[in-house]
Amino acid sequence: MSPTPTAVAGRWAGRHPRRRADVWKTFHLFLQRKPLGGVGAILVVLLFAVAALSPVLAPADPLAASGKDFLAPPSARHLMGADDQGRDVLSRVLWGARISLYAATLAVGVTVVVAAVLGVTSGYVGGAFDAVVQRVVDAVMSFPFLILVVTILMLTGNTVTNVGLAIGLVSGVSNSRVIRSSVLSLRQHQFIEAARAIGCSSVRIMALHLLPNTFAPLIVIGTLIWGNAILLESAVSFLGFGVPPPNPSWGLMISGPARTYLETAPWMAFFPGVAISLSVFGFNMLGDALRDVLDPRLRVG
Repeated sequence: MSPTPTAVAGRWAGRHPRRRADVWKTFHLFLQRKPLGGVGAILVVLLFAVAALSPVLAPADPLAASGKDFLAPPSARHLMGADDQGRDVLSRVLWGARISLYAATLAVGVTVVVAAVLGVTSGYVGGAFDAVVQRVVDAVMSFPFLILVVTILMLTGNTVTNVGLAIGLVSGVSNSRVIRSSVLSLRQHQFIEAARAIGCSSVRIMALHLLPNTFAPLIVIGTLIWGNAILLESAVSFLGFGVPPPNPSWGLMISGPARTYLETAPWMAFFPGVAISLSVFGFNMLGDALRDVLDPRLRVG
């Protein structure tokens, strides 16, 4: 006899609490094993929440200037003070999370795609193609990362999207070597030989057999690059090649007038600096924890 709709609904209703309990149990075990990774995960979730809710959380327009609030110190009116144009620093920090996360997320996406494509194809095809790709990687890695990003931005223009694309492109080429090393170790496994034996094409082998087995290092690379991308976006904006003013970029907020008024209005640079530090710390701690969990060579016990 087939089960009634009521029985099926009851069975599904009983599964959802169990799934939620399993998620919390997994997170609790993760906190026990990697407490700093858990702290990093909480900071990352808070950062995304702040970025998503910044239009609601911001008490004022981040671009609205007010002469009467010139360099106003932290108070009930301005919890983080006001800058040299009377703009609310708290609102600019909250909206700055959106800009930094957008640029960083775009950089992570480009990094993962470029690293995966170059690493998998170079490691599997080998030969002259691999030699050419590795010489390009060597050339990219021989230059300072920041100089390459700034050079690309000078050629393409300093928009938020271009900042993310430039960081992702340079980072993807550099990190492709990590994926290539994984593919070189996988290429000789029996399941790859079996795929060749049954007539699978090279594209099919790379897409369906090699690429899925590189997800673990790609996840770790992406998480670590997220923090580095936020820092790089801030550094590029600090140097004047990133997000153009008056956009509330964290890097832009700690440059220019913030340096001029560092002694008389330190809150202009302090709060954006704290936001950058906490964001980078959160992503780096989460990335380190994921690397330890996903890399079998680093597992203990």
